[in-house]
Amino acid sequence: MKDMELDPFEEYIKDLPPTRKEMGNAWSAAIGLQDVDGLKPSEYLYETAKKNIDGEITIDEANERIHTYYETKQNRVEHGTEEADKVSARIAKLLSENAFVFSPTQYVSIHRELFKGIYSHAGKLRDYNITKKEWVLDGDTVAYGSAINLRETLDYDFSQERTFRYHGLTMAETVHHLAVFISRLWQIHVFGEGNTRTTAVFFIKYLRQLGFDADNQLFANHSWYFRNALVRANYNNLQKGIYETTGYLEKFLRNLLQDEKNELHNREMHVSGLFATENEPINEPINEPIKPNERERKLLEILRKDADITQAEMAEKLGCSVSTVKRTLHAMTEKKMIRHIGSKKKGERIILEKG
Repeated sequence: MKDMELDPFEEYIKDLPPTRKEMGNAWSAAIGLQDVDGLKPSEYLYETAKKNIDGEITIDEANERIHTYYETKQNRVEHGTEEADKVSARIAKLLSENAFVFSPTQYVSIHRELFKGIYSHAGKLRDYNITKKEWVLDGDTVAYGSAINLRETLDYDFSQERTFRYHGLTMAETVHHLAVFISRLWQIHVFGEGNTRTTAVFFIKYLRQLGFDADNQLFANHSWYFRNALVRANYNNLQKGIYETTGYLEKFLRNLLQDEKNELHNREMHVSGLFATENEPINEPINEPIKPNERERKLLEILRKDADITQAEMAEKLGCSVSTVKRTLHAMTEKKMIRHIGSKKKGERIILEKG
């Protein structure tokens, strides 16, 4: 599996004014995201998109043209093309709008908006369990959320993220946390189909709410890498020595949020190792230890001396607030530097980081 061909709008929009270029980028991402389901838009969609980018028609008029076009075509279209065209236009519209609320309801409403009239289950949580054979897993599947508690799992993930505080985090910590959040949200797979496209649109809008200038171009050119990175972040096969890792997803996010130039290749994620080149070991990022930052290093030293120390005492020793200590401990747990076992009051912390 490879990412879609080079963005067809890249040359077209590069010299346009900022507002029109922004619209072009929205279309680029919208079209690129169809590739995660192997869908290819029609030439008519490209022509309509260019008219919108040029300001000849509004985004609403573009959506209406696509709708009318398929009303006249009836059954004389290639399989999946109608879905690709309609969903592309709807994604472009959503990405061009500023309205956004961080909530499970918003997440579900994005799915409904993208797939209404296409899927009968648009905007509905699935009521059956699923498996999906993944190329990157050599035909195996991720363990997706159980149908009996999808709503509870979705609500829990949102509540955890809503109360999380990014203040005081380094950029590396922020990227890691975002990778963990979005990979867990995707792993629930609350919908029967369209999860990756819904998650990508939601994530782009959430990143903007957080103040990031999330470049749609990366989703346009590397949508398959994004999906495969989500898969690898949620897959374990201990018998074969394969462990879930957000390393690939973090590399994508560093390109997206920090303008890094990491090369993104689907083959490096394939669990078999058969597609790795001599200079690109396939499993290299998986077991690579995460080095503690200065605050984490100091906390590890404190914990080694006194495993029963309270958070208030840690804060006093570090010269920071208790909330900063809580965030740091949470980040260290996510990075598998420490583990808390037992209850909150009577439990204990186990140091996993050896450095």
